[in-house]
Amino acid sequence: MNEFYPEGWLIDTLENRNAMQTPSSLADAYHENRLLEARALVCDGSHNLIVDLGCMRGIIPREEGAIGIREGTVRDIAVISRVNRPVCFLITGFQKGPDGKNTALLSRRAAQEICMERYISKLIPGDIIPARVTHLEAFGAFVDIGCGVVSLLPIDTISVSRIDHPRERFSVGMDIRAVVKSLDNGRISLTHKELLGTWEENAALFTIGETVAGIVRSVEDYGAFVELTPNLAGLAEVKEGIRAGQQASVYIKNIIPSRMKVKLIIIDTFDYEYRPSDPNYFITGSHIDHFTYSPLDCDKIIETVFR
Repeated sequence: MNEFYPEGWLIDTLENRNAMQTPSSLADAYHENRLLEARALVCDGSHNLIVDLGCMRGIIPREEGAIGIREGTVRDIAVISRVNRPVCFLITGFQKGPDGKNTALLSRRAAQEICMERYISKLIPGDIIPARVTHLEAFGAFVDIGCGVVSLLPIDTISVSRIDHPRERFSVGMDIRAVVKSLDNGRISLTHKELLGTWEENAALFTIGETVAGIVRSVEDYGAFVELTPNLAGLAEVKEGIRAGQQASVYIKNIIPSRMKVKLIIIDTFDYEYRPSDPNYFITGSHIDHFTYSPLDCDKIIETVFR
């Protein structure tokens, strides 16, 4: 069973809360080398994180803030950005301050190293893992895959239906699942679209003759592509005034599995600023060896093979 999760998953568990109750319970966690989480309150001028442990304060020295800080391969923003957010750590000791009060010495780096050794290094292509979105860039979504260790979901792996920016699918702090696509020198490449269902699974959500909601994704000379689900889009005749990004109501004219086609008629379009909703996953297991998006009777084969 996995014991390593994205930061924030552990903080409200009973075991974690109990460890913060007294100096004695924190000492027990120290001797047992137990992974804990608490909220970072302040990042001081030297980029040390001050952490609220409930019964006392803790400090994560700058070089213990993340793997790579000490070596200079990771920028200090990895530490600064944790203020007012949960951080995972191991307790490395205790010291008395000038005021006579105890302070716990903490290491987020050590927690990440254990996570890498015991969990991340053992992942193989096809493993389905929990992740939490940490930040979004035009080229992809960065996600925490365990103890603040971050991996990238490239934009073209987020869904079959193309998007202009990952914020159309995710928001920072959203909990998602992802598939390990490949591993290269300890760097993990992730994908997401395989969890969102095959063409047939998505097409089964709709019936010819229905009028449903969609999003105009692109407008070409030969038609407009309208997204019905993140893994399913249909083609409609172009109407004057429509543009990419608009919400649409569309009539489903035909569904053709052998050609992987959904024919649509646009009834209306309008501007609307929508927020991403939690993904709807069709796969609930912890591993897949391959994923075939295209229907069996379709000449075109679209698949992902995890090796």
